[in-house]
Amino acid sequence: MSKVKVLTIFGTRPEAIKMAPLVKEIEKNSDTLESVVCVTAQHRQILDQVLELFEIKPDYDLDIMKDNQNLWSLTSDVLLKTKEVIEEVKPDVVLVHGDTTTSMAAALSAFYAKVPVGHVEAGLRTFDKYYPFPEEINRVFTDAVCTYYFAPTDKSCDNLKASLANPENIYKTGNTVIDALLYTVENHKEEVEGLTLNPNLKTILLTSHRRENFGEPIREICKAVLELVERNQDIEVVYPVHPNPNVRQPVYELLDGKERIHLIKPLEYAQFCSLMKKAHIIMTDSGGVQEEAPSLGKPVLVLRDTTERPEAVDYGTVKLVGANKEKIISTVEKLLSDEAEYKKMSESVNPYGDGLASKRIVEVLKSIKK
Repeated sequence: MSKVKVLTIFGTRPEAIKMAPLVKEIEKNSDTLESVVCVTAQHRQILDQVLELFEIKPDYDLDIMKDNQNLWSLTSDVLLKTKEVIEEVKPDVVLVHGDTTTSMAAALSAFYAKVPVGHVEAGLRTFDKYYPFPEEINRVFTDAVCTYYFAPTDKSCDNLKASLANPENIYKTGNTVIDALLYTVENHKEEVEGLTLNPNLKTILLTSHRRENFGEPIREICKAVLELVERNQDIEVVYPVHPNPNVRQPVYELLDGKERIHLIKPLEYAQFCSLMKKAHIIMTDSGGVQEEAPSLGKPVLVLRDTTERPEAVDYGTVKLVGANKEKIISTVEKLLSDEAEYKKMSESVNPYGDGLASKRIVEVLKSIKK
């Protein structure tokens, strides 16, 4: 029997982190599966760091990143360039991930070519089409055109069933990001060059880069950080700042040069994992960090008003604080002062998986009939 040809398409750093362990697992099963990897490079430098870490060499690199690219040009570039790849490769299935514009446009491209699509991390929802924007519609659209749904949790499976997805093609797998995290923590213990943390202080790790926090929300987050550091002499804040000027400009305007606030360049994934392990509290608007940090026993404060990952909120590992200055300050200070509250969040079970999601997805791919 001929091999099942699997074309994996991704373009951003978060996608690469979550798809890398799956690509490696597909490669391990080369007797039954043929792996072809295409990157759009929606993110360029920070994508390349992940490819290097996991030793993945793409078969196709579309290199579409442009300065200040907009959603119209990005969508059309991905759609047209993945068309050429799909027509050349003639895959049996195309795998995409999550909620990026790369995933949505690549899924549409495969659908137009009548190639089955497998959606990794399917079924996540906020049920608000403008929050997060454009990610909510990206994931809904991708689920609408795909054939195989690889859902991380029971709740995401329920969302898919409610949207009339074929229940026979819904597979609860866990999230591949836990596969990536556990592999990296075990095999790559890398320090952050040039960053010296005070061992007598508690480290708060901050990331914020999502489109819905551009403008006044990110300024409010920065003001909260300033006040936290002024009011609490036993903490320091580390913020790897995204290169997008909509993030970088207000962050450096408000926080640069402030005592016990370290603004650093975006980190390679292994370095970021090491920093997560050292952190006392993590504040983020990242979806991936919401899933990863609980596996390391870290309380997570989500700088968003809603999340498509409510399981962690239900389990108590995550709290939603939005970009609300007063709520951020009060929640952080509660965790700093209340040992029982901190223990309750840090010791809760991570609902997102056990590190075996990639193996489960590969078993489904191996069963695809050609």
